[in-house]
Amino acid sequence: MTDVTNDQVPEDLVLAESLRWAVSRLASRLRAEQPGAGRPLTRLAASVLGNLRHSGPLNPSELAAIEGLQTQSLTRVLNELEDQGRIHRARSEVDARRQNVQITEAGREALREHVRDGNVWLAAALRQTLSPAERGMLRLAAGLLEQVAAAESTVERDRGPAKTPAPAEGAAPAL
Repeated sequence: MTDVTNDQVPEDLVLAESLRWAVSRLASRLRAEQPGAGRPLTRLAASVLGNLRHSGPLNPSELAAIEGLQTQSLTRVLNELEDQGRIHRARSEVDARRQNVQITEAGREALREHVRDGNVWLAAALRQTLSPAERGMLRLAAGLLEQVAAAESTVERDRGPAKTPAPAEGAAPAL
């Protein structure tokens, strides 16, 4: 971690607020543009599938921690995904009391379909609103945002260090 002067802190907070607002607005727009066909995925189901695709098999408590939920809160979503053939549950080879959840090919296809329309919209919006140089800057920014998302937080608050997911536990990368 580098030394931060008092002058940089307000500037960084303004940048953080601006970035959060932009990312939130873009995420909302992408959700609206990616309905998928057939049996569309809920936000939580898409996130679960994305995390399984990214991280490999996980147990329900690991998935719940990633999603910031109680394990019981995922039960209905996991049951629905299993009924749809989008995930498979199996007993852990390490601990027979635990289940591992893994994404199936049907789950991978549902996830691809889920984001396809949003990707088409985003590509068109980028072409229509940004110059080639600006799109190049976004390519660089995307990589930087991935680094930020993977960073361990060292910010201390009244309740202690902030907890962020490890890189393998965060939101799934682009398909």
